Amino acid sequence: MAQVVLKNVTKQFGSVKVIRGVDLDIADGEFAVFVGPSGCGKSTLLRLIAGLEDITSGDLLIGGERVNAKTPKERGISMVFQSYALYPHMTVYENMAFGLTLAKSGRQEIDKAVRAAAEILELTPLLDRLPKQLSGGQRQRVAIGRAIVRNPRVFLFDEPLSNLDAALRVQMRIEIAKLHKEMGVTMIYVTHDQVEAMTLADKIVVLNAGNVEQVGPPLELYHHPRNIFVAGFIGSPKMNFIDTKIDAVDAEGIKVGLPGGGSAVAKVKGDGASAGDSVILGIRPEHLTTRTEGSDTVLKGKVDVLEQLGEAYLLHTRLADGSLVTAKIPGDAAYNEGDEVSLGVSNELCHMFRASDELAFGRNI
Repeated sequence: MAQVVLKNVTKQFGSVKVIRGVDLDIADGEFAVFVGPSGCGKSTLLRLIAGLEDITSGDLLIGGERVNAKTPKERGISMVFQSYALYPHMTVYENMAFGLTLAKSGRQEIDKAVRAAAEILELTPLLDRLPKQLSGGQRQRVAIGRAIVRNPRVFLFDEPLSNLDAALRVQMRIEIAKLHKEMGVTMIYVTHDQVEAMTLADKIVVLNAGNVEQVGPPLELYHHPRNIFVAGFIGSPKMNFIDTKIDAVDAEGIKVGLPGGGSAVAKVKGDGASAGDSVILGIRPEHLTTRTEGSDTVLKGKVDVLEQLGEAYLLHTRLADGSLVTAKIPGDAAYNEGDEVSLGVSNELCHMFRASDELAFGRNI
């Protein structure tokens, strides 16, 4: 059993609080991903779980056992860092075996563990090579293999793909996902890349300034963000936010005015909302369309910047009030900078946030 539980965990460096009362439950065999901007505390939280930093207050339990005072070795964890940290004078085999050699494991036990890990990671033909003879992706697989041979209860990954190019990142994402499926072990993964989080995680933990903003499955955070921070962080490009005021609140949702005229109705619960309140309308770029026939809501503006991606294009449109919204439109661009454009969206896809505290109104649908 390798359930990981954090109870009101804090971390303080001098007078600076970097982790602020985190409560978290990661189930046995779950793949949890910590995401957030630089400096949000995600790597620090991982290091607290690893035992590389001392917990200031609170409790950390692994497999039901309180491990605050235990060393990293005693916690039954293995960690893969951003840097491969391979010994350049050792072969792949020797690098993977090094931890077990230090632990004075038997030669047959070491050989069996190394070859089993190499088989999983498709490293068997490379066991006699030195790190300098490997690609970046192969080196990272060796670092992961070195962690596997220890047969840990929990795997910890600290931005392991950030040094790889785009193609290798995609390949390694697939390999890590396969590894989790095959081994079924608890994994905790830190990244600033929300695409990695969405594709790998069973559970995403969104951190901001040492606080947990929201925890849940990837699609729950995508469709039902708790606040503006989560809504803006999950999704690429980020959600569009339009400052506006409430025109009316009824059983259908909250009706607001749009820059340049027209209105939108977000199908959300209007509890505590009144006409005249300042709110923020949220619309994801991929939910906007230039085919406005039948659309519930239409935004009008001028094309400010156009970015061609190949399979799609990003239409950055300036509205009447000067605000900028982005639409992600499939296919080839049919517009030029300066063109008038209308962008439609379904009311069911509109989000609404209170301007006072940036929390989301609950969904009616």
